[in-house]
Amino acid sequence: MTTLFTIGHSRHTPEKLAHLLKENGIQTLVDVRTSPYSRFCPWFNKDTLEFELKRNQIAYIYSGKHLGGRPSDPSLYKSRKMPVDDETDYLHEVDYPAIMQRSWFSEAIEALVLQAEETPTAIMCSEEDPADCHRHHLIAKFLLENYPEVEVLHIRGDGTVYAAKTILKSVNKPEAKQGTLF
Repeated sequence: MTTLFTIGHSRHTPEKLAHLLKENGIQTLVDVRTSPYSRFCPWFNKDTLEFELKRNQIAYIYSGKHLGGRPSDPSLYKSRKMPVDDETDYLHEVDYPAIMQRSWFSEAIEALVLQAEETPTAIMCSEEDPADCHRHHLIAKFLLENYPEVEVLHIRGDGTVYAAKTILKSVNKPEAKQGTLF
């Protein structure tokens, strides 16, 4: 069985992130942020992060173009329009099932699985809680449905690690049921 970890950088220090990764044997970090920059934690900007990871013998791969949670195609949003402000709730606005149907997404997932088969790998986004992040609702859920041989484990900021299959929260509204009111 192949294991893939996920982690959110949150407001951790680079040292804490490296510690959490090393504690779980991670040798490769795949950045799945659409934009690999942080205005709140500039030490997680792509170049700085890559440098810090290298200092800790952890490889860095950027894959946010195909595995990120903020697509540039308006048809991949539930409203079929691009968000216009910084207040957008991307977690609930992005049409994850539509992304899952795209060949570029499935090809990126396949490359991710191959990477995880080669070395202990974690995907990283900014949100600490995977239940509130596309890394769970898009990537982990796709893997759970389509790659049963891959175990997805979430690493939390306090060091807790648990299986992605234990998160039951959904970002999709349940379909309205047809029938009578009574």
